[in-house]
Amino acid sequence: MTWVTAVARLRDRREPGVLVTVASVRGHAPRRAGAKMVVGQSDIWGSIGGGNVEAVAVERARELIAKPHAEPELMEFALNDKVVGQHGVQCCGGTVTVLLEPLPVRPAVAIFGVGHVGLELARILARQDVDLHLIDSRPEVLSGERLAPLDDAIARVHTHHTPLLPEQVLDRLPPGTHVLIMTHDHAEDAALCDAALRADDLGTIGLIGSPAKWARFRKRLTTEGGHSPEALGRIKTPIGLADITGKEPAVIAVSVAADLLHTFELGARTTD
Repeated sequence: MTWVTAVARLRDRREPGVLVTVASVRGHAPRRAGAKMVVGQSDIWGSIGGGNVEAVAVERARELIAKPHAEPELMEFALNDKVVGQHGVQCCGGTVTVLLEPLPVRPAVAIFGVGHVGLELARILARQDVDLHLIDSRPEVLSGERLAPLDDAIARVHTHHTPLLPEQVLDRLPPGTHVLIMTHDHAEDAALCDAALRADDLGTIGLIGSPAKWARFRKRLTTEGGHSPEALGRIKTPIGLADITGKEPAVIAVSVAADLLHTFELGARTTD
């Protein structure tokens, strides 16, 4: 398997990894500059020459995998009989520099309701490296013609037509998915809020709407759903940046997208 295929496999599996490259070689070394291997949580594809260099690089790669939002880094190895490495001696006579590049898992976002705001939001998020799930009970809003603006998306776009129970899609979303609830039907929104609160492995949960709408939902989720105040605190409403107050669909979409991207970056700072 080539390193390109290995990277693609990790991305498809939504598993983190590290791309390890022989960045430079001075003198003699087991592999030339440009040799690559891919290190996953349990698998390794390719080789940068074996021995101490490869073993240390693999160990460091696995440390980077365990560290959220790790940065690329260089490692240098002297290959001579005067240097005893952690995993033995390599006396080829040269010096090798190895670049380790973390391959993080893409964030995942699910938009429930691809109406005017949902479509504008999808157009923005489609320009990001995310897994983007678009869910709606109306087949016409998920038609190829309507979603044509997403044809050149950087994101991986997944559409889900759910004519009966949109909340069932929650069970099929990747762990950590950020959920945005903005359907055309308040009954659907309420059912989605209830189901999302019962899911333990979602990311943030956002609900579009007014304070009056949330007051009705909060009462229903408490009395009928049995959710505690702490659980209800998982739902952010209204969504978007508080200082952007425009009500045009495109303005709301920009506000929500900016807030979501800020959430991604905030997660990077607090988990490092």
